[in-house]
Amino acid sequence: MDTCTSCGANLVEGASYCHSCGAVVENNTTSQEYSVSSDDVTKKVKELIHEGNVSKIIVKGEDGKVLLEIPVTAGVVGVLLAPWLAAVGVIAALARRCTIVVVRKKKTAAQPVGAV
Repeated sequence: MDTCTSCGANLVEGASYCHSCGAVVENNTTSQEYSVSSDDVTKKVKELIHEGNVSKIIVKGEDGKVLLEIPVTAGVVGVLLAPWLAAVGVIAALARRCTIVVVRKKKTAAQPVGAV
């Protein structure tokens, strides 16, 4: 969960302003797009999940419509991942080419130990 850089309050996902102090929330995510063939969609999604710094994976069809949106959390492994990968496999069978959009959190400078 993100926190406000001004007051430290926990922020609601996607918030533009802090609900506590009203400060503008900086966009702390980046996104990348990969164009892959239907044969490589599942492989690429697995690869991206194992990178560890991914917060969301969006699979789009050839027409640009969102076919699947996968929220990725730090603890997603094995059994929890299986249904998502099965869905990716079905989608891959329906489209010749897919675009995978990967949303990552930007790395922020760590505060020194003891900093408040």
